[in-house]
Order: sequence, then structure tokens, then C-alpha cells
Amino acid sequence: MAHAITNICNGCGACLKMCPTGAIRGEKKALHVIDPSLCIDCGTCGRICPVEAVRDASGAVCAKRKYAEWLQPSFDLRVCTPCRICVDTCPVNCLDLGEPSAGPEPRVWPFLKEPKRCIGCSLCAADCPVGAITMAPRGPRAAETAP
Repeated sequence: MAHAITNICNGCGACLKMCPTGAIRGEKKALHVIDPSLCIDCGTCGRICPVEAVRDASGAVCAKRKYAEWLQPSFDLRVCTPCRICVDTCPVNCLDLGEPSAGPEPRVWPFLKEPKRCIGCSLCAADCPVGAITMAPRGPRAAETAP
């Protein structure tokens, strides 16, 4: 089930600009709609909507959040198995793998390559098979995960 826009939408277009899959359509100052076949339930439209016109897949109203309150991934490299699923899952390509580590078994670890592009969707954390990713508010913790 996809997110949906209610009739209180004021047509500002903020959701349309931020949607990573192009699932939102609408003219300026008119009701926007979400194509459920393209929506990945990342929730970006709900976090950015100034009038809280977006409902999530369960029907709950998505609360607008300031950009500084959006979440970013934090990687526990003691648990991570550098499988790259998180990198492949990210809808905005803000994750990448770092340089190979030194040692007899070189590994490449994921990191947040472009923090400003991260939409805080948590899809990387949801898809991580070993639970190595936690989502935390933006801020100094983002820099701690860089390789």
C-alpha cells in the first residue's frame, strides 16, 4: 500500500520536487496525487508537506518535520558484512562503499557519501540483513560513520 495525498493538499509542489521515484503528479495550486505503482513508501512527501496532507500506508497522517529532524543512517561496522544491500536499496544513491581496508581480508564498508541527499527513508536499515544500520537524527553522528 502506498502513501496517499488527501484533499487538503494546497498544490505547493514540495512533495513533487522531493519524491525520489517521480510517483507524484499535479499542477501548481491543485490537488496532487501519488501513483501507487511508483511509490516506495519512503515517506519523504509526508515529511515535507506543509499542510500535512499525506497519509502513510496505514492511513495515519504524516507529520511535517524540519529537515534537521530527518533521520540518517549510522553504520555499526562491527556487525556489518559489507554485502552492499544498503547501497543498492537507497532510492537517492546517497550511500556508497569506501576504499578496501588493509589486512589479509580487505573489505569495503558502506558510508553516507552524500548526507544532504539522504531523505531519511530508513529503507537501508529495513533491508540490512544483519541489523548493522540504525537511523539517527542529522548532526554530528553522521560524520562518525565516514570511513
